[in-house]
Amino acid sequence: MAKNLPNLWNTLSTMDVGGIKVRYYSLKALEREGFDIARFPYTIKVFIENLLRNYDGQAITEEDIENLLHWNPKNPGTKEVPIKVARVLMQDYTGVPALVDLAVMREIVAKYGIDPKVINPQVPTDLIIDHSVQADYWGRPDAVKLNIKLEVERNAERYEFLKWAQNAFRNFRVFPPGTGIIHQVHLEHIARVVMTEDLGPGERLAYFDTVVGMDSHTTMINGLGVVGWGVGGVEAEAALLGQPIAVLPPQVVGVYLYGKPRLGVTATDIVLYVTETLRKYNVVDKFVEFFGEGVKELPIPDRATIANMAPEYGATTGLFPVDEQTLAYLRLTGRDEWLISLVERYFMEQGVFGSPKEGDVEYSQVISIDLSAIEPSLAGPSLPWQRRSLSDVPKSIEPVIEDRNKKRNISGRRKVVIELDGKKVELEDGFVAIAAITSCTNTSNPYLLMASGLVAKRAVELGVSPPPYVKTVLAPGSRVVEEYLRRSGLLQYLEKIGFYITGFGCMVCIGNTGPLPEPVVKAIRENDLVAAAVLSGNRNFEGRIHPDVRANYLASPPMVVIYALAGTVNKDLTREPVTYTSDGKPVYLKDLWPSDDEVRSYVERYVTPDEFTEKYTKIGDLVPDEWNTLKAPSGDLYQWNPKNTYIRRPPFFDDFDPDRLVEVKDIVGARALLVLGDNVTTDHISPAGSIPADSPAGKYLISLGVKPSDFNTFGTRRGNWEVMVRGAFWSRGVKNKMGGKVIEGGYTIHWPDGQLMTVFDAAMKYKEENVPLIILAGQTYGAGSSRDWAAKGPKLLGIKAVIAKSFERIHRSNLVEMGILPLQFMEGEDVDKLGITGDETFDIIGLSQGLKPRQTVDLVIHKPDGRVVRTKLLVRLDTPMEVQYFLNGGILQYVLRQIIKRHRQRGAQP
Repeated sequence: MAKNLPNLWNTLSTMDVGGIKVRYYSLKALEREGFDIARFPYTIKVFIENLLRNYDGQAITEEDIENLLHWNPKNPGTKEVPIKVARVLMQDYTGVPALVDLAVMREIVAKYGIDPKVINPQVPTDLIIDHSVQADYWGRPDAVKLNIKLEVERNAERYEFLKWAQNAFRNFRVFPPGTGIIHQVHLEHIARVVMTEDLGPGERLAYFDTVVGMDSHTTMINGLGVVGWGVGGVEAEAALLGQPIAVLPPQVVGVYLYGKPRLGVTATDIVLYVTETLRKYNVVDKFVEFFGEGVKELPIPDRATIANMAPEYGATTGLFPVDEQTLAYLRLTGRDEWLISLVERYFMEQGVFGSPKEGDVEYSQVISIDLSAIEPSLAGPSLPWQRRSLSDVPKSIEPVIEDRNKKRNISGRRKVVIELDGKKVELEDGFVAIAAITSCTNTSNPYLLMASGLVAKRAVELGVSPPPYVKTVLAPGSRVVEEYLRRSGLLQYLEKIGFYITGFGCMVCIGNTGPLPEPVVKAIRENDLVAAAVLSGNRNFEGRIHPDVRANYLASPPMVVIYALAGTVNKDLTREPVTYTSDGKPVYLKDLWPSDDEVRSYVERYVTPDEFTEKYTKIGDLVPDEWNTLKAPSGDLYQWNPKNTYIRRPPFFDDFDPDRLVEVKDIVGARALLVLGDNVTTDHISPAGSIPADSPAGKYLISLGVKPSDFNTFGTRRGNWEVMVRGAFWSRGVKNKMGGKVIEGGYTIHWPDGQLMTVFDAAMKYKEENVPLIILAGQTYGAGSSRDWAAKGPKLLGIKAVIAKSFERIHRSNLVEMGILPLQFMEGEDVDKLGITGDETFDIIGLSQGLKPRQTVDLVIHKPDGRVVRTKLLVRLDTPMEVQYFLNGGILQYVLRQIIKRHRQRGAQP
């Protein structure tokens, strides 16, 4: 055997699969050795196998394994678990800055005489380009071609860098523009469920597939039974460099599913109900596992939809079991038959095949959900967990209109008549400006896509179509969707009512919505109309979908088509007509909605392995010509181009010294750069959308000679730190409670002179004055996407610490991994109760005495009138490893020191 495999407690076992000798670490062998793990949750068993296989006595010790073998569901403990994941997943928004970091790290190790190729993915790493395409063109047959062409033209400088990375790094694969959305391609093609490693002729090592992704919705793969979750970009970089990810022994919440979904209830309805329910139980930072007889009622596409939105219900994962449905889906999507045989045999041998029954597994908590109690619904107008029954949707937009009226000192709803395509149409508050079938959450689900096509078919047959002011977008998550919609004949009906394919990427779900018709935009802005978007996405935060659209609703793809036809969210579709035919006959929801049997028959007939096999074996044939003509630099070290406005060498490692750690001092005389409220999202902290010309980032780009029409988006500019630091907090949704005022957008007050200025300008002025900075916030600071620039941007602004009532899981980790200290108010305290107005100075005392996980420190608040307020804060460095990361100035600095230390030791050996 070529590889020396550890064999603690005689767990290394052998089985024969299709004539191939397969080695694996047996969980049943542990039970025979006296370890009582039979009733452990699936997640914990996967982690145990991971530790057994990766045991080396250093990074992973026998003590680490024994601690997990004694996992207690009610009291999991605080000794961190070092997990080495099997794979890493990237998308281009987060992947580009990560690869930029790796390029700089290559330079640094080369400076110390080390081969730069040591900075290379140690595990298979895939990057899917899906976040950059925008719906600039829509409602026309050539929309997809024009949008991809424009995408590559806009992003040529970024894409040339990605092509360099594809050639420079081993174990790294790039899926080019137009392939699909990261999580759908992952589900349909990349994930294996069981990983294998060649050990020699006729012999392989098999182990559980595990993955971390630079996107919070990596959890979608949990629907296939793969343990995976989203992490920040810097943490994923460390993982792909072979570092273990330190996680606390998790609480595992079992969600018991029972009953059968009612007729007409979709997977989207189920996930919105699950999201609303689990938010009430506070599953934040917990691993969720679905089990029970209700699981069998859900095919893999439905499970994937539910797992996708784990970040929205707050969990780290939303894991489903591996069972017959899993094997059927692997077969449907064209996976290798030997792999399918291995998956079944491996999970059988490990005792984790099939859904546990009630009482089989000892969970930290059990929550029950009756699938038969779920009804058709939407979520909105601004949060994914604001679930609304169809009859409640019209009422839900009222607070948005009332908020507008209060600000403008007016009353009632506003209406305006505009001219579009030579016709006069009326726009009223609540009109649907955007109807988008978008996002991997739902476009990965053939049942939902076929249903939307059948709704369109009925609409065409009845002679009804959306009003001209509705922007219609169809953005499937993979080429397979286009193929089965076309073969079924349903694509033509979607096109006839305006839903032409606009691209194969995230598009509207992440705010790459593109422009609205100019008369519509003018009417919204001049009359302050409240416009609505209805989309089949996973997030609908204020300002995310389009800057001119205030109310955003999540809905299933067929319901998106329904609301497109209605043209408004003001109707109660359970009793009012959706629309009217040309001769005035009312068309109700029941007239348009297909039966479950009809949808199922279309899926069974037209969704076959042939589509998946053909599309994924011919990815090279689908690559746009514009991508193939891009010329990329070569070599192990990237040659930075000063003319490249997308890729700039970041300064994060400028003061790196392998022999010197960060000197942690008390923070004295700090000022608050911002005082924020609850639910500040990473979209607020580091926007991904358009770059305004009058913003600090826009002015910077103009100074480089970039025209505003060529700005692209913040998301695409993440490889240029100069743009991103200027874009931090430049969002209309930011409400800064500074100096007794609420300042909206990216502005703050500089103290003590009381001058109003941009956040960036204030930070730079404080930097010149050598004033340390903090941010104050409320609950769930950093909710939303796993966006590393939401930590990198504040780092470059000079933020030393963020003090909040609570943090979103991934963002708290990102802060630590960038060397920013997360501090938490003690229970019952917050900005308001401490009387903080933003014009104070702050001391944080107790840091210089040595950091420990979750210690307390003193916050001393100096009021302008001389009063002093003292309180305690909890240091949210949750594990010893996080303390190490912080002392090193960040996780990547820690990894670099380890690499340099290792090579120095080798060089010193005789």
